Amino acid sequence: MAVPQTKLGPFQVEHPFILAPMAGITNSPFRRLMRRMKSALVVSELVSANGIEYMGQKTLELLKFHEEERLIGLQIFGENPERLVGATRYVEKLGADFVDLNLGCPVPKVVKNGAGSAMCRDPISLGKTLAEMVKAVKVPVTIKIRTGWDSESRNALDVIRAAADAGVGWVAVHGRTRAQGYSGKADWDFIGDLKAKSPIPIIGNGDILTAEDAVHKVRTYGVDAVLIGRGALRNPFIFEQAAALWRGEVRPAPQPEDYVAMLGAQKQLLHETYEPRGAMLHSRKFLAWYSAGFPGSSEFRKKVFSIPDPDELWQVAVDFFRESSKSRNLDFMREEFLMGGHG
Repeated sequence: MAVPQTKLGPFQVEHPFILAPMAGITNSPFRRLMRRMKSALVVSELVSANGIEYMGQKTLELLKFHEEERLIGLQIFGENPERLVGATRYVEKLGADFVDLNLGCPVPKVVKNGAGSAMCRDPISLGKTLAEMVKAVKVPVTIKIRTGWDSESRNALDVIRAAADAGVGWVAVHGRTRAQGYSGKADWDFIGDLKAKSPIPIIGNGDILTAEDAVHKVRTYGVDAVLIGRGALRNPFIFEQAAALWRGEVRPAPQPEDYVAMLGAQKQLLHETYEPRGAMLHSRKFLAWYSAGFPGSSEFRKKVFSIPDPDELWQVAVDFFRESSKSRNLDFMREEFLMGGHG
């Protein structure tokens, strides 16, 4: 069977499976790792346009990326049109391949100021802001949205049409409303309907936990690509698996040596990016996520958060995954995971 080409705006990508941007998670070393593990492109966690305006040190750190990450988009958020335009220009100046505007974040501290999901409540005003952002740069501007504010105002199609008129490159749609947060199920029928009516590419997002889920969503709903978030934290091999399945190939479950190689790569990336304390904090988080559902994971996580020495921590992790990944029953990867939500 011929594998269809995946085109997003001006970019031709290898396949339609993409790491979703997640706050506090999709840092530069993890994005580099996921590009090595075959995510088609990567996007940063959300960065404040106000922080960029004031050149805050923490903000500037979040914007750093490595050449290995390309294609790389830097994601911004904010409520002030002038600052969003300024941030868009700054992202282009940094050399990112595209600018992504977060219009999906449901977190109260973001939406109470009129940013994130709140901007989509007025598609006409949003369209004007998007047009100014697009006009300000030569790189593509893209957006990530939800289906609407709540079940009574699922206005995603209006937002998509306003975005298309403004010259936006593509729209990623999380299949929940802002009111839902991360509860309930993502409405993929609604996403499919949006895709059928959209004049620009649509990327679907929500509840993709396995490679089979990812391929099914693209083929069933016709979306141009899908974002995979929590599924990549439980199974960092999900992009390689989905790409193989997409091509009609059979890819066996990851072997113990695959986990050992992946852990070695992430350890190196974290320790070359962060000072020791920061590297340790990130190491613990990711090791705990990867272990979820494996036999003995509860005891392993206790060790992860109690071992003070980084070399000992990673050796314990290697020993754990070398043994636990021998299990051929990986059905737990289909279960709900990290439902608190990120990004």
